[in-house]
Amino acid sequence: MKSELEFIEKIRRRYSLSKIGDDCAVLPKDSRTDLVITTDLLVEDIDFRRDWTTPEFLGHKSLAVSLSDVAAMGAKPVWAMLSIGVPEAVWKTDFVERFYDGYCRLAGKFNVELVGGDVSKTPDKIVIDSIAAGEVKKNKAVLRSGAKVGDLIFVTGKLGGAAAGLKLLEDGTFYNDSAKIWQKNLLLKQLQPLPQIHAARDLNEKNAATSMIDLSDGLSSDLAHICRESKVGATVYADKIPFHKNLRATAKSFDEKLNLALNGGEDYELLFTVNPKKNFHIENKLKNGFLFHIGEITANTEIIELITHDKIEILQPKGFRHF
Repeated sequence: MKSELEFIEKIRRRYSLSKIGDDCAVLPKDSRTDLVITTDLLVEDIDFRRDWTTPEFLGHKSLAVSLSDVAAMGAKPVWAMLSIGVPEAVWKTDFVERFYDGYCRLAGKFNVELVGGDVSKTPDKIVIDSIAAGEVKKNKAVLRSGAKVGDLIFVTGKLGGAAAGLKLLEDGTFYNDSAKIWQKNLLLKQLQPLPQIHAARDLNEKNAATSMIDLSDGLSSDLAHICRESKVGATVYADKIPFHKNLRATAKSFDEKLNLALNGGEDYELLFTVNPKKNFHIENKLKNGFLFHIGEITANTEIIELITHDKIEILQPKGFRHF
């Protein structure tokens, strides 16, 4: 059975779709500005479960995943569109109103204007289509294809929390008054992620990132996307990967923590590369623990080496796939 990535690549080649391959499409806006646009589809029981979340959390996350794509291009989000299809039984409750409350609360946080969308009926599952657009200086959008041999690899935050939160949900622990503080911290990483808008803008203003992607599928898969588009390879140091502080409560061994960080996905941090000659642009954030250096770009095209203690292995992309 073909994978989601294989299908996208087949369509890309068949119709010569050269603009496909980044978190957003980049379109000219005027002589000084480019527009970046992204769309995300969330389907009940594939991307979320209604009994695991709240309408407010779901509304927030529906926008957050799209704003994270905008951030990955180094852009400032400006407007969004939202379409939602719901079963009749859900329509008769206050679910949709509460969903929009969560969506608009996050939109207000980043001054994003909801400019349109649609509402429709579905047979039995909720379907959400989220579109977001941002603005970036002309020809300054950060692409996945800009990584060069020798570049340093960074992430903006600690990893594995969202995957650990998903594991808690699968085990029957929900975000409610009976949940412990550490459990709530992990659950919020899964249910209410925060897109790294400010970090992305800061990196772009400093002209620091040579390539960038948001960590939605998982570090192993998303780094593979950068390597594929940039036609490079990478080396990643396992002991440099930053783990979410509460992983120790759910993952007892280093290997368990590493698996969550590499393959869990949905952390919505930023993975980016930096020319070592421009590393001084981000040194203060490195010292203050806001950015983490985890590896380097190599000439071994599409080969990612994971160095764990004294062992070197090939890191295969094992993040989330719809198919």
